Amino acid sequence: MRRPRIPRKTLVALAACACAAACSTSGGGGTGSSSDGPYSFLGLYRELVETNTTLSSGSCTAAAEKVAKRLKEAGYPDEDVTVFADPQYPKAGGLVAVLRGSDPGAKAIALLAHLDVVEAKREDWQRDPFKLVEENGYYYGRGTNDDKAQAAIWADSLIRYRQEGFAPKRSVKLVLTCGEESGPFNGAKYLVEQKRQLVEAEFALNEGAEGILDQQGNRVALGVQAGEKVYQDFTFETTSPGGHSSVPVEDNAIYRLGAGLERLRAFGFPIQLNEATRAFFASIADLKGGEAAAAIHALLADPQDHAAGERVAKMDPVWNSMLRTTCVATQLSAGHAPNALPQRATANVNCRIFPGVPVQQVQDTLAGVVADPQIKISPSGDVSPTPPAPPLDERILGPAREVAAKLWPGTPLLPTMATGATDGKYWNAAGIPTYGLSGIFMDPDGDGMHGLNERVRVRSLGEGRDFLYEAVKLYANAT
Repeated sequence: MRRPRIPRKTLVALAACACAAACSTSGGGGTGSSSDGPYSFLGLYRELVETNTTLSSGSCTAAAEKVAKRLKEAGYPDEDVTVFADPQYPKAGGLVAVLRGSDPGAKAIALLAHLDVVEAKREDWQRDPFKLVEENGYYYGRGTNDDKAQAAIWADSLIRYRQEGFAPKRSVKLVLTCGEESGPFNGAKYLVEQKRQLVEAEFALNEGAEGILDQQGNRVALGVQAGEKVYQDFTFETTSPGGHSSVPVEDNAIYRLGAGLERLRAFGFPIQLNEATRAFFASIADLKGGEAAAAIHALLADPQDHAAGERVAKMDPVWNSMLRTTCVATQLSAGHAPNALPQRATANVNCRIFPGVPVQQVQDTLAGVVADPQIKISPSGDVSPTPPAPPLDERILGPAREVAAKLWPGTPLLPTMATGATDGKYWNAAGIPTYGLSGIFMDPDGDGMHGLNERVRVRSLGEGRDFLYEAVKLYANAT
């Protein structure tokens, strides 16, 4: 399920501090008007947005089949275009297509995106969520950003490469999946566990970082994401004998659970840094200056400086989340009657776990914090993998920086770590380093992703198309 990845609030607040070049609206990319002959990118994008892929009433398989048809019309042979679906979940299918490289010894790169979208009720939206509407410089519709923009750009790039005869050194694999937002079947997980050879790659590019605009539409920074925190729910449960409410007793399940949750509220997991967050905070310190810069530099110099770490964490909730595992109570259920002492009380505690920290370690920490053996703590649902963040080196940063500098001179490239989770968690855990990179610049409010009237700027979609088309060429030809 897609969640905030790059701290928009933080970056937008820095816009006033950024240099004029970094905020320039001029330079490169733009409308996505590159010549593509009889083929229409907008037609592909519209087709994806207007194909309902919600869990309740849609079909990812139908969307995958439409992309497959376009790829084959562009000249891809049947053997290089695979539409897959688990028989138990026939509507949760996906697609893997490959542009074959010239060097058989070079490992492929994968382009990962999900086809499924969050539910959207027509009665709540100003426009039909499953009709692509262009209005006031934006495209509106469910999935216009998350994540059909990237899915359409990836498919479009493969079509354009084929049409122009681009012969990369590395094979380029397009991987479109279902189940990232919700549902019992996750295509990305299925592929790395059941069809590994089909998607084997040296690394993958995925959603997870975007460009940030300020309130005036000026570019602030372009994100590149390495690593992501992992989503894991825990159930806290305690029981007591109950009885008549006219005779209160000390052993009350609600009070016991409440006391444990209060201890959790006051607890902070240890401060941690990795390669991506070090680079992020170093960049922020240079832009921010003052007290924030002093605290950040002290933390970077000595990650064991608890006081400096807490000063940084308290400056911004997003910074706090980037620096540590966080766990917070999100749901409560207790009691069985208004005139009876509670026999059971439960809470859902939602954790976002720092990359590389095992779920069991977090569970053990929670038990120590609650300090009450009568409060049972157990993972809720499947136990998530918690892989460490992949290395963020010039192999990844170099091509992104080169193309960004050409399209948007002066706009800084900002490494970051996602505070939420994408399908990258499955691929990182399986040994395929996965990075977030989109080149699509977003408004400070997040463009309505997961909410009402989701949108993307027409300009931003075109720029993202141009950026990823050029960047993937560099990645595919790198030795």
